[in-house]
Amino acid sequence: MPSPEEDSSDSSAQRTKRKGVSRRALIGIAGLGAALGLAGYAITRPSSDPEELHAWRQANIPSLKGRKALVTGGNGYPQNGLSGLGFHTALALAEAGADVTIASRNAARSAEAVKRIQAAAPQADVRFESLDLASLESVKAFADRMAAMTDKLDVLINNAGVMGRSAREASADGFERVFATNTLGHFALSARLLPLLRKGQAPRIVWLSSMRAASGKVGIGNLQQNTDYDYAAAYDNSKLACLIMALECERRSQAQGWGVSSLAAHPGVARTNIIPDGPGLDSREGGRFKRLPFAYQDPAQGALPILYAATSPDAVGGGYYGPQGFQGLRGLPGEAKVPVKALDAEAPVVLWSSFEALTQVSFGE
Repeated sequence: MPSPEEDSSDSSAQRTKRKGVSRRALIGIAGLGAALGLAGYAITRPSSDPEELHAWRQANIPSLKGRKALVTGGNGYPQNGLSGLGFHTALALAEAGADVTIASRNAARSAEAVKRIQAAAPQADVRFESLDLASLESVKAFADRMAAMTDKLDVLINNAGVMGRSAREASADGFERVFATNTLGHFALSARLLPLLRKGQAPRIVWLSSMRAASGKVGIGNLQQNTDYDYAAAYDNSKLACLIMALECERRSQAQGWGVSSLAAHPGVARTNIIPDGPGLDSREGGRFKRLPFAYQDPAQGALPILYAATSPDAVGGGYYGPQGFQGLRGLPGEAKVPVKALDAEAPVVLWSSFEALTQVSFGE
């Protein structure tokens, strides 16, 4: 699961109304989930060439010299036994020779992340740019700066994400915070950066989803959760929407001739800050996080499916990638099974239109 980059609070928010054992059991994927025999998650399957995919590691990343990559939320450097998926993604891209931009709203943490990446990859060109995905104004300002700084973008990794807390929180634009950060902000960012991507070399957009997407529900009402707020559902819904947008973006790229591949990935279960900075260590999932460290894989390995989607010549537009171990919790990357809910024919069209209306941003079709 992705590391959180947002940390706001809303004292007037209503308390969570719990929705029963099934929902709270679903959020247990952060700790043990599928290991407890829970059903309903996307289970990964080997590809048509499983031997090659199962052997894929960071060393298989091809040279990225001359390529420009953007990783949202890449400031989760290793600290107190935790780190973020975005940091390890940005580090691996830099080590492979890419020109990397880390986009986050936390300048201090991002500066430290850049420092650590430069120390590990002295030849790398790495920088930080301020971006608050929960603010559409910030997304526009960031995209404008990128257009002024560079003439192309080869890889966009929509990594940044948060998990909700016990009460509903609103973004600067009045949207539910998890939805605004994980999904809507990345939709607006991808649309605004499309002109740069279309000038890139075999450009790709990688959307970060989750095993939990299979338990999500789509529809603006579900994503906004104005009543009966459930932070587990908020996260699940946002990650299902990300997967749907990844697949729909690929369909539209093919139809409109954008020349941009859109892919999705999930990290399995990785030990990041998303629970401590989200529902907290006193929550049910926080208890699992403390008691069951063995259930989580290292974030550096959790980042491998993202890196595979972003860099492997064998990753294809419309593909979905995740760990190949037990129930998709851990392991080396391969193809992941797309949940049935993400294959609905009507939902992508409705969501895409709704997101354009909410963001006032179009992909320029």
